[in-house]
Amino acid sequence: MPYDHSTLEQKPELLDQQRRQFLKLSALGLGVAGLGMASLPLSAQTKASASPAKVVPGLQLYTLRDLMAKSVADTLKLVAGVGYTQVEFAGYYDQSATQLKKIMDSEGLSSPSCHVPLDVMQKDLDNVIEQALIVGHKYLVLPYLMDTDRKTIDQYKALAAFLNKAGEKIQAAGMQLTYHNHDFEFIKLSGQVPYDVLLNETDAKLLQMELDLYWVVKAGLSPLDLIARQPGRFPLWHVKDMDKAGAFADVGKGVIDFQPIFAKAKAAGLRHAFVERDQTDNRVETIRQGFSALTKLLS
Repeated sequence: MPYDHSTLEQKPELLDQQRRQFLKLSALGLGVAGLGMASLPLSAQTKASASPAKVVPGLQLYTLRDLMAKSVADTLKLVAGVGYTQVEFAGYYDQSATQLKKIMDSEGLSSPSCHVPLDVMQKDLDNVIEQALIVGHKYLVLPYLMDTDRKTIDQYKALAAFLNKAGEKIQAAGMQLTYHNHDFEFIKLSGQVPYDVLLNETDAKLLQMELDLYWVVKAGLSPLDLIARQPGRFPLWHVKDMDKAGAFADVGKGVIDFQPIFAKAKAAGLRHAFVERDQTDNRVETIRQGFSALTKLLS
């Protein structure tokens, strides 16, 4: 999921790192030397329920990617201390699935979903599924398309066909495939909107959507319109805010009016909401503010 600001050119070196994280079957042992952060009280683990569980604030760990690269264990301790009980991974940072599960269990965390690059899905989906089941993911998310994968509408049509097949395999394993949007999917190619191709040429049961609220607004559209068109198809949300200049902001500190969007959470089929900020100068403040703002939005 590594991406830049504006039109988001994905950084090859970060994508290569994420590929290695997903394909590795054993950890290299990072060691936990500490990140120099004060210890914080841990939160209770969210209890599973047969009925749809209450949506709780989650965190997309891409927000803390540099800390994750230093120490997964210390970063997850920080996240749990802030109050989060759910996280979404964007790479395993050289940890095995078993190690990740052990760390999460010790901190009272669960990980409903994980971002998986397209080429990893295409080349090693069986291994991705195997690891995901160990960690406990319920959703596998295609997070981003490289420039070379999205030049033509025919590429999107071919992607839709692949996602139907992958979605069927993922569903057979007891999980759900989802697609995470940016803004480029809403720019017409050959007179067609690529996002519409993904919605209309895939089986809604096999491919659901992770709705990134910031990028929909950045594209000049309304998340409410998307929800109205495809109710129940948006079980995952990225909750990130926008400043007056159109750049990223901490949730609740920007200009996006989240209240009417969250009023349609049930219609959207929302199950998990994740705070995310792609770039921030104060990571701890960003995740604290995000937790506070998202808690209010979900109440």
